[in-house]
Amino acid sequence: MALFERSRVGGRYAHSKFPPTEDILRKKSQKGADDIWEGRPKWRNKTAFDAAKKGDQIEVTALDMNAAYLSAFKCWLPVGKLVEDTTDVHEPRKSGVYQITPAKWTHAHLPNPLGNRQEPGPLWVPDSLVRLLLDCARWGLCEAPVIHRALLSGGTESLLEKLRRALAQARKTAVADGDEVAVEYVKSMYSKFVSTIGESSANTDIRRPDWMHIIRAKAFTNLWRKAYKAHAAGLTVVEISGTDELHVVGDWRPVFAEGRDLNQVKEKKLYTLGGKR
Repeated sequence: MALFERSRVGGRYAHSKFPPTEDILRKKSQKGADDIWEGRPKWRNKTAFDAAKKGDQIEVTALDMNAAYLSAFKCWLPVGKLVEDTTDVHEPRKSGVYQITPAKWTHAHLPNPLGNRQEPGPLWVPDSLVRLLLDCARWGLCEAPVIHRALLSGGTESLLEKLRRALAQARKTAVADGDEVAVEYVKSMYSKFVSTIGESSANTDIRRPDWMHIIRAKAFTNLWRKAYKAHAAGLTVVEISGTDELHVVGDWRPVFAEGRDLNQVKEKKLYTLGGKR
């Protein structure tokens, strides 16, 4: 948090640290959750796994996304307190949370951008997820979500940018020096920043559960976008999960840059689905 405060010196926007917390952003119990759905993915390609069960041998590469939460710092965050909006449209220069009814997803070869949610009907989602759903509609993959209500504030994509760059440079230097302790220390810094800016007793400097959800959702949507990029390039997407795992069939190196930088991916493992036991 001290590094975040230093990164805000001279910043254009003075953000609210303890705005009123709306009921949908409050945990229902000490270990419970609030009403926001972040779109966490957990998906397997049923066609591929069915073929493997029948004896087909499928060579799969598991790819790892580097510093997923740190990359997700580049997202639209609300600056002030959230105010109700009933215009039923997405405000690109604002951010917050939206109550939507998502469109049907009919693509068996691609994961649903909403993640593994099974319940029907309206749900509250962060701005990052709405932006992805609207992109999917523009790409002709589905209809646009129906927006019912929103809690919004003026937003900016640069609120965490200086912090992101500082941590990214520290991580890059540590990787180049082979200093894995420093790499893990940087990871701990940005991971704890995300996990404690909501309703956490471990952080008394700020309470922004809306930021936490938006950043997490951005990490999940970044992974989905990687999956879509792989599919569009002719790869078969076999599985995606969490913030950083993408499993594909095919030559992935012409599609993704390989390495440990934030805009690169690394090979985690090779494995075979199906075939003779």
